[in-house]
Parts: sequence; C-alpha cells; structure tokens
Amino acid sequence: MAAAAALWVWGRLRPGARGAASRGRACSSSGARARAASAAAQELQSSGRERFVLEHAAPFSAFLMDSFGRQHNYLRISLTEKCNLRCQYCMPEEGVQLTPKSELLTAQEIITLARLFVKEGVDKIRLTGGEPLIRPDVVDIVGELYKLEGLKTIAVTTNGINLTRLLPRLKEAGLNAINISLDTLVPAKFEFIVRRKGFHKVMEGIHKATELGYHPVKVNCVVMRGFNEDEVLDFVDFTKDLPLDVRFIEYMPFDGNKWNFKKMVSYKEMLDTIKQRWPELEKLPCETSSTAKSYKVPHFQGQISFITSMSEHFCGSCNRLRITADGNLKVCLFGNSEVSLRDHLRSGASEEELIQIIGAAVGRKKKQHAGMFNISRMKNRPMVLIGG
Repeated sequence: MAAAAALWVWGRLRPGARGAASRGRACSSSGARARAASAAAQELQSSGRERFVLEHAAPFSAFLMDSFGRQHNYLRISLTEKCNLRCQYCMPEEGVQLTPKSELLTAQEIITLARLFVKEGVDKIRLTGGEPLIRPDVVDIVGELYKLEGLKTIAVTTNGINLTRLLPRLKEAGLNAINISLDTLVPAKFEFIVRRKGFHKVMEGIHKATELGYHPVKVNCVVMRGFNEDEVLDFVDFTKDLPLDVRFIEYMPFDGNKWNFKKMVSYKEMLDTIKQRWPELEKLPCETSSTAKSYKVPHFQGQISFITSMSEHFCGSCNRLRITADGNLKVCLFGNSEVSLRDHLRSGASEEELIQIIGAAVGRKKKQHAGMFNISRMKNRPMVLIGG
C-alpha cells in the first residue's frame, strides 16, 4: 500500500515521470515498484513537500491510472451475455451468437478479478449483462463481493423483469445501488421496444426497490426519435412522488442496433422541452467523474439526469473499466481494443503479472472516443455482449 501511495504521489507531482512509469508497467516487478516508491519518497523529502502530500493525498494504484491522469476506481463486470428481452437499441431481434459457457468467467474467477481490482483502488463495482439477474448465482456473487475490504458500492443494472423476486435477497447479500432500464411508460410500446412482455413486472420492481429503501432508484431511459421522445415529460412527472433518478440516455451506436443519427435526441433538445413545462427546473451539483448532468423540479421527490455520451462526451473525467462476461478487459465502452484476463487467469498468471497486464491496457487508453459518426462505422460488440 505504501508503495502504491508513493507511486501515486510521484506521478501526480512529476507528469514526465508518470509517463515513464506508465511505459514501463509491462515489465515492472514488485522489486521495481518498491525501488520506484523509495526513489519517489526521497525526492519528495528533498523538496520539503513529503509530509503535506502524504497526509492529504489518498493513495491510488499507478496501474489503474492512465497517461492522462484519470484514476479508474469504477469497474463494471458483465455476469452473462444472455438476456430475457430484445431491446431494439441493444441487440438484433434474432439475438446474438453467445459465447460457450465454458469460456465465460466462473463465479470464482469473477471474485478473483474483483479482489485484484479492489486491492488496486477500485471502490465501486457494477454488475451488468445481458441481464445479470438471470444468472443463478448472482446473489452469491454479490455476497462474496460484499466481503471485499475497500469496496464501497455494489450496484446492478437490470431490466427489472426478475427484480421483485430477487431484490430482498440481493439487498441482504449487500447490494446497495440499483439501475432499472425502462424506456416507456406505455405497456404496448414497451412490448414494441423490447420485443417481449413484462412492463408490469418492471414497474413492480421499481416500486419494490423504493419500498426497500433504495434512494434514489435510478431508471435508465434510452431516448429515440420516433419511439419515445414524446414521453420525456411523462418521465419527469414520474419523479414527482417517487425517489427516482430518471436518466435520459442519448441513443448510442453498437453492432446490430441499426444506429441512425436522425434517431438520436440530444440532451439539449430534451432539456429545452422540459424547461418549457417546468421553467423552474434546477441544475444539481455533481461529482467530477459523473457521467450525468442532473436536474430537479423543485418539490419533486426525485430528479432527472442526462447521459450525454454522443452530444457532449465526458471522456476527460472517465473513471470506468469493463470486464465482459467472457473475461475481456475493455478500457473504453466505444473502443474495440480488448485484453483477455480470462486466458491469463486460466494459464496460471500470478497476481503481479495480472496487475501488469491490466496496467498496460489502462496505459493505452485514449484521450477520448472517436465521436458518434466514427463510432457508428467502427466494429464493436453489440451492447449486450459488452455489458453496458
């Protein structure tokens, strides 16, 4: 831990040295890390700033910090590629080619990787899919994650179909944050968008989450022109009497979802529409690494947010990494570069070797994604195979 702290401080005070450390990640060893920490400590002491920096700076692993100084303390882990819905913005109607079960991460492998990331500084893990709640051992996985010292938040993103049945057990196991996908408040339109029934189950799940004390319950709504942009005001009104955070998400391009710029409704367009109805709408403060621009109608219990991945990207403050269900590390949602942690894990790689592999991947992370038009032409997985 002391070595990580010294490396973090070293990188923060000397950008050139941090870049050199980043380039040397792949060949570093525990001895090299200790020597670097010692050298950094000596330099700080000679500058007279050691005590102040070490007392005021939270240590963070150099292996989870990229060349632009972004600290990645948030890990999203996909539990499965399977889903019980067929959302139009997520996957083709016929579904996708699934990875054989033997090639997916086991529960033990998920916990092993999670433990490694948490030890290096990750303090939030979100379980995604596919639909994570169709994995039979999801409650056990949450329970094992809850045991990891240093992990502050265990979250799940779900379509809500199985939520009412599982949520009491998930909460008892340690789940403390929840996002529920819902793109319409009209049952018939729900079936059209997700190509399945289940609207009332999702609504029941939302109310169950509020009853169990989740505050706020985040509701993810992907807004698409010609589908549901006419319901934006209804979703805002949905926050009047419930502690919800309705998150309007700009339509994003992925393989198989037939993305079209004309279908995308920008957050500014949505915001203008909402302000015409509620001119008193208030902007809320947010954390630096937040992906959401948040607002609230005064006296409403809940709030609304906008995820502006396309019109105003937030790459500069990105703190997220992703592990797919088949064990690949993705450092950017829209990037097609992946590293198989599963293969290294199964070939007997040591913890130190895995950290070096992860650090090298994080070090290659680009400053920002390629932009919505370039992304739409790039080869990438369908969203359901990435895990959100």
